[in-house]
Amino acid sequence: MVDPTSDINEDVDEEDAPRCAVCDDPVHGAGHRVITRIEDGAVETTHFCSPGCRSEWSEHGG
Repeated sequence: MVDPTSDINEDVDEEDAPRCAVCDDPVHGAGHRVITRIEDGAVETTHFCSPGCRSEWSEHGG
């Protein structure tokens, strides 16, 4: 998987890209969103393929 702290551009293969937390599509290219947080001393990231999926996740208690 691609390092979540790096830029995820259009040149990332679908199989290497992280998956959207809402629709499970590969996350790459412009428009993607990432939430990063610390839980139990570890970095946790949640990826979204679009602002719409990010909003939907938040609206449902994400």
